[in-house]
Amino acid sequence: MKRPGPLLTLLAGLVLGLFMLTLNATSGTKTASSSYSEASPSASQKTPPTPSATPSPSPTPSPSKPSVANANYAGRTDDDAASIAVSVRDGKAVAYFCDGRYKEAWLRGRVNNNGSMKLTAPNGAVLDGRIEQGKKITGTVKDEGRPYTFTADKAVKPSGLWRATAKVRGAKIDGGWIVLPNGRQTGIVTRDGKATSAPRIDPETGAVTVDGQQLTAQPVTP
Repeated sequence: MKRPGPLLTLLAGLVLGLFMLTLNATSGTKTASSSYSEASPSASQKTPPTPSATPSPSPTPSPSKPSVANANYAGRTDDDAASIAVSVRDGKAVAYFCDGRYKEAWLRGRVNNNGSMKLTAPNGAVLDGRIEQGKKITGTVKDEGRPYTFTADKAVKPSGLWRATAKVRGAKIDGGWIVLPNGRQTGIVTRDGKATSAPRIDPETGAVTVDGQQLTAQPVTP
């Protein structure tokens, strides 16, 4: 019997080597997709939201100041039956309506930013007026059911509105005066509620003599 030849032995070695090479390649290599899957972070992981900034509180608006300038006004009704004086301070107004004999009314109220005003008196009188360009007040005073239209020009002291209150010989005295820019005066003094024409005052000092007693009238402001 003959031994296998060298050729057969060499062929068997080659077959065995190819088999071992194929086995190592199959067991030791991973696919690119599996390697990427292990290296990649989880798709479900999310970035935490950034907290929103707390809004700062809005500053409290400062109260608006009245836009109407402080001033005094004095004038006559259109029929020249009575005088009217108005004093405006810090958005408020006081007015005096007087015919110099027996008819009078003290009126008070607010002045709107557009210059309009509606003033009222305890006796029911009502003044509806408006400041025009800071130079004059035009309007109507309704007293005892009768309307009086008027124009009151801007007045500078000693023109304007004056008042004096006191007790003279046991009687309660209440006097009101309107001094016009031309120096004309209109006023009434009431003694315990009874009205009479007022004596003239000194517009420079406010001095006035009532029933033999000297009083001092003061400028009127709201």
